[in-house]
Amino acid sequence: MSDLRDGSAGQAARSRTGRVPGPRTDEAPGQRPQGGRAATRAASRSSGRVQSRRRGRPVRRGGRALRIAGISLSVVLLAAVGGGWWLYQHLNGNILSVGLDGRGGTEKADAFGRTPINILVMGSDGRTSKADCQLGGGCSQTGVQSGWGNADVEMVVHIAADRSNATVMSIPRDTMTDIPACKDSTSGTSTPGYYGQINSALSYGPACQVATIHQLTGIPIDHFVKLDFSGVVSMSDAVGGVSVCVSSNVYDTYSHLKLSKGTHTLKGVAALEFVRSRHGFGDGSDLGRTYAQHMFLSSMIRKFKSAGTLADPTAVYGLADAATKALTVDTGLGSIGKLVGLASDVNKVPPKQITFTTMQTAPDPNNKERLVVGPGAKSLFATIANDQSLTGSSGKKSVTATAPAVDTAQIAVKVENGTSVSGRASVIAAALTDKGFGSGTTTANAPATAPTTLTYGTGQKPQAQAVARALGLPASHLKQGSSSGLTLVIGSDWLSGTAYPNSTSSPAPADTHTAVSNAHAQTADQSTTCAQVSPYRTVSVNGVGMTPADAYAAASDQPDSDA
Repeated sequence: MSDLRDGSAGQAARSRTGRVPGPRTDEAPGQRPQGGRAATRAASRSSGRVQSRRRGRPVRRGGRALRIAGISLSVVLLAAVGGGWWLYQHLNGNILSVGLDGRGGTEKADAFGRTPINILVMGSDGRTSKADCQLGGGCSQTGVQSGWGNADVEMVVHIAADRSNATVMSIPRDTMTDIPACKDSTSGTSTPGYYGQINSALSYGPACQVATIHQLTGIPIDHFVKLDFSGVVSMSDAVGGVSVCVSSNVYDTYSHLKLSKGTHTLKGVAALEFVRSRHGFGDGSDLGRTYAQHMFLSSMIRKFKSAGTLADPTAVYGLADAATKALTVDTGLGSIGKLVGLASDVNKVPPKQITFTTMQTAPDPNNKERLVVGPGAKSLFATIANDQSLTGSSGKKSVTATAPAVDTAQIAVKVENGTSVSGRASVIAAALTDKGFGSGTTTANAPATAPTTLTYGTGQKPQAQAVARALGLPASHLKQGSSSGLTLVIGSDWLSGTAYPNSTSSPAPADTHTAVSNAHAQTADQSTTCAQVSPYRTVSVNGVGMTPADAYAAASDQPDSDA
């Protein structure tokens, strides 16, 4: 029966226009940054760290490394050194801040009045200082650049309302999505909105990048933190180096990372090369790079929390000084006091309760070089938006203690309107597809009925439970039928809204199985994990394509990054 009160079922097509950033042209195989790595390191040794511009423009370009640890380093600062007025003013003066213009949404408090914290950690591909040009390359023709650039690193850092756990979700830069209408408050540059690569939103200011992530995920974003190339160098030096492991010999001729198989402690330029390596790990795409970055950050978090790092006042001061110089933040974090407060919250979460994930993706059907949001991603978004932990009290993934995994993208629901309100079936069907349920979800009319019921076929109870969780529908409204498939009849007890009215006011729990499925989840306490070197011909030496391991052997004249 057709759903006469609801109209035709289906999904509206959107008009998508606008530019799509193309592949960068500043990374030529085998070409080193201006001056070469040896020159860069020599300069770094002579000056103590690569200095970066902190004044003049409203903000600096961020680097590839997302240092959630950059937040937690401030924590011990004032406690360790007592916080003299000069020191406070000095560190406060290091920080640059930019307003979010209310584009990130609003967090909801839990039953105890506590609110979670969500931070977008970014790094851009811009080169707006001589130091960043030298480290990142690509300035030989353009010179020092202006503008915001693209957000080549994007991580949503979620800290639970009770501060017991955290989730760090990477969003690959190659993801295609709708960019909302934006205007940069600092430059006045604006866009009416377009469909394009997600990292391009930063061109219109950090608030636009935050608005884009909020629109895509539904996750409220309270703050942002951005770093540049030289910030990564100075911070990795200040912490005394970060321990990483690679599964085999690797030479990424684009980022210039060159390491032998095994464990290494990386500082300065070598650390930057590791977090920038796109062609060295995984399949040579941005996905492999996000996995390696998670390992780097996990190691840095463990280093920050170690007694040796935090018990030394000199080391703490150097770390805090480097971090505040490296950070660009929103105005809500634009002081030492606010950063210390945030860092204190982060420091409460043990490494085993910090889960790193990467948003699930699928190949863009229109461009094999780009990605789109994949199955399960909306469940991952929901776990973060609903303040759900991806680890249990023991620190192990919570998915080990719940029901079998269900792929919501494969669940199609027949939604029938049994109310006198026109359009109810379409509203609920749209809510389900927005939450990641199958595009085969349809609508129809039903005789007037009460209460709402969800009927499922033999063996389909887990699928029905997933639908019920998404809508807040109590288990008492589920029943097994004689036919296959899922049929949801909206009754007279549910005349408005997309959450069942008699459910609790808090959001229905998301399916954590689906949330971590293909999300490459791992916790920050996993110290023995090695970055998987790409087995594909992702790099080239002297114009010959080869694997990163083969390139390592072929480039015996090039020094290792940690040499």
